[in-house]
Amino acid sequence: MQADLNNVQMVLSTDTLWILNTALALIMFGVALNLKIADFARLLKQPKSVLAGVSSQFIMLPLVTLGLVYVLKPVPSIALGMFMVAACPGGVVSNFYSHLAKGNAALSISLTAIATPLAILMTPVILSLLGSSYHPTARLLQEISISPVEIGKVVGLLLGIPIIAGMFVHYKWPQFAQRIRSPFKIASVIFLVALIGFVIYGNRTIFMEYAVLVIGLVILHNFAALTTGFSWGQLWRLAAQDVRSLTIETGIQNCGLALLLILTFFQELGGMAVLAAIWGIWHLISGMLVASIWARFPVDKKAQV
Repeated sequence: MQADLNNVQMVLSTDTLWILNTALALIMFGVALNLKIADFARLLKQPKSVLAGVSSQFIMLPLVTLGLVYVLKPVPSIALGMFMVAACPGGVVSNFYSHLAKGNAALSISLTAIATPLAILMTPVILSLLGSSYHPTARLLQEISISPVEIGKVVGLLLGIPIIAGMFVHYKWPQFAQRIRSPFKIASVIFLVALIGFVIYGNRTIFMEYAVLVIGLVILHNFAALTTGFSWGQLWRLAAQDVRSLTIETGIQNCGLALLLILTFFQELGGMAVLAAIWGIWHLISGMLVASIWARFPVDKKAQV
């Protein structure tokens, strides 16, 4: 039955896809309202923590994901879905969870500021590298013949323009940005859940039939992502606060972006969309659990782990 996921196709109209793209752009605009040039400059002030975070996101998580795929050998569409999730930057709620967990909120925001525009290049490159490194998915990519450049263009439109617009509003009208920042944060979570729910409802027969086949894999993959961030932070001997933020940034992925890229380029591979949508729901739950537990245990900002 799991093999059937390779042949499941998502039904999505052009108008629906346009609405979903607009929703994600608004989400990223809301994220950018909290960003400023100083967040990028922190790379020079805190290079160790920022480099650890970026490398955890774009190097370690993809490698761990590739290892999981080789060990578990899921069907190709599911494996490619795992690769897509791992290739995306941190999720829109990671800053909130980092703050709740008493992590380094400034580091979390800086990682968002740096990883999000980097994703314009890194997401298509990582997806291509991972996909070509596992024979079953390499065959799928050859059959579909999707250009990484085309994926990069879409990522640039979905992330680049909203981020620039949000940062411009923050720079030009800081008081206005501060007033609408909180409502946009709330709206971002609602938009994300609605986006995923909209896709699931429109293809509810597919999700009801196949979700049970991938939920265990999603939980394991997400646990591996959280563990990767935590372990990588420890190996870099970061402060405990930084380790918490690194864990959350690595474990909370931008599944909205992953889902939209899948629905744009891989509609004929329903397994990818099923996995990304369930990931998008589960990481909200796991992130809240991790943040709530850590919230009970304050840390010394200068403590090393």
